[in-house]
Amino acid sequence: MAALAAPLPRPSALVWLWLSLVLVIADQWTKQIVLAHLQEGVPIPVVAGFLNWTLAFNTGAAFSFLADAGGWQRWGFGVLAIGISAVLAVWLARTPRRDWLTALPLALVIGGAIGNLIDRLRYGHVVDFIQVYHGDWAFPTFNIADSAISVGAVLLALLSLRGGKAQEQGR
Repeated sequence: MAALAAPLPRPSALVWLWLSLVLVIADQWTKQIVLAHLQEGVPIPVVAGFLNWTLAFNTGAAFSFLADAGGWQRWGFGVLAIGISAVLAVWLARTPRRDWLTALPLALVIGGAIGNLIDRLRYGHVVDFIQVYHGDWAFPTFNIADSAISVGAVLLALLSLRGGKAQEQGR
C-alpha cells in the first residue's frame, strides 16, 4: 500500500528531444534538396549582396577548423558529437519539464550535433549551403544544424550569465 502513496517522478525535459528530432529532419531534408539541385561552389543568389545558396563540403569543424587534418576528424568529431549529445541529454533528463529556458538551448545543440553527425557518417564531411556575404567579405558557409548549435550555445552562455547574477543577488 505504501508504494501507491509514493510521489510520482517529476517530469523531465526529455520531451524537448522532439525539437531535436524536428531539427535533424529539417537539416537532412534541406541538405538532400541542396545535394540534388546545387553544384559545389556555384552560388545561387537569394538576396543580392547578402545571401546565396552555395553548396560546400566541410571535413573540419566550425569555420572549417582542422579541415586539412588528414581524415581523423571525421571520426573524432563524430565521437565528440555523440559524447556532447549524451551529456546534454542527461542534462535534459535532470531538467524539470517546465524549465524551457534550459531545455530549449540543450535541444537545439543536440539536434544540430546529430544533424552534422549524420553527414559525417554518410559522406565523410558536413554539407553546408547557406552563404552570408557583403562585398568581398563572406561568412563561412553553414547549414541548419550549424545554426541550431550556434543559437543553442549562445543561449546556454546567456543562461549561465543569468544564473550567475541570480546567485550573486541571492547572497
